[in-house]
Order: sequence, then C-alpha cells, then structure tokens
Amino acid sequence: MERWFEKRRKNKVLDIAYRQMTLALDTVNDLERAIKAIFSNDRSSAKTTIERLFLIEEEIDNLRRAVFEELSRGNLPPRDREDIMHLVKRLDVMADFVKDSARSIIILLDAEVPEEIWKAFLEMSMGVVRCAATLKESLKLLSENPSEARSLSLKVEEEENKVDKQHLAIKGLLLKYGDKINPSVLIVLKDLADYMEDAADSCADVGDYIRVLTVPK
Repeated sequence: MERWFEKRRKNKVLDIAYRQMTLALDTVNDLERAIKAIFSNDRSSAKTTIERLFLIEEEIDNLRRAVFEELSRGNLPPRDREDIMHLVKRLDVMADFVKDSARSIIILLDAEVPEEIWKAFLEMSMGVVRCAATLKESLKLLSENPSEARSLSLKVEEEENKVDKQHLAIKGLLLKYGDKINPSVLIVLKDLADYMEDAADSCADVGDYIRVLTVPK
C-alpha cells in the first residue's frame, strides 16, 4: 500500500494515513502477546503489554484526527479523499475493538479462569493476528498488484471465518465451566470473546472494501 500512496502523494495526509493504518493492525500483535503472557502466568508482562497497547491506541486516535483535518482542506481529488477516509475509518473501528478486548483483559488479570479457556483465547488471538497480517499484506499490494491484493483480501475473509469458529468454541467452554466461574468474570470473558470476534470482522470489512477498490475498470 505504501507504493499505492506514493503514486498519489500530493499531500502529507497520505503518510499520516498509512502510519495510522499500520499502527491499527499492529495493536493486534500486542493483544496476542498479552494473552500469551497470561497463559504463561506472567500477569506483570501482560499488564505492561496492555499499557503499551493503550499508548499506541492514543497515537492512532491522534493520527486519525490529523488525517481528517488534512482531508477537510480538500487538497486531494474527491475519489482519493473518499478512499482514504473509508480505509481509515474501518481500521479505526478494528483498533477500537482491540482496545475493548484489552480493557477486558485488564479486568481479568486477577480473576480465576480455567487454563483451558485461556488456551482457547490464545488460539483465537493467533487467529486474529493472522487475519490482520493477511489484511496488511493485501493493503501493501493494492497498487503494485491489485489482483494479488484482491486474492489476499479473500484470504482475510477465510481467516475471519476461522476466528468465528474459535469464537463459538469459546462460548461452548463458557457453558462447560459456567458453574465454576464467578458470574461477573463469565460476563467479562464473554465480552472479550465478542470484542475479539468483532476485531476480526472489522478486518474482513476492510478486505471487502479492498475488493471494491480492485474491481477492474
């Protein structure tokens, strides 16, 4: 996607938008690291990772505002402005769901949660990472190889479908352990599963828009 931006570089908004999108996708990696730390019983590292994620999220918000301010100045062709705005907004939604997931993890740091459930969340987080990584590759190829970008966008949907199955598996585990977990903790675990699924869904939404951009003219 960087080359796609370079070909249309008429305003610094392009640099800001690319930075915002990259950071938004990278927050998913920190989410996986935090869950991996909890699964390894390293609560301190999990907390540190989540705190870093929150700082990155603040930078993403600042970059998003900077992008919209630049777009409002109207220095880009209307079509370019619209495309950038769509991508920024959709990836920002994804980053918000990652942040909501991180908040749930903070609440759960000291909670009693069966290891089998944390293992399932770790597998789900790895699925979300694969979804985001595939999307990132698709974005990079948007200009230099639109057909490959389109193919990768379809793989984003495939990865998102896998996350959906992991989401259902976690719901089944919550039923299995329902009578052994504090009801308040159960609610937060359910929220965490939903937020992570929503993050993957948002990646798939961006993939849908990439297919719109790569429709042969």
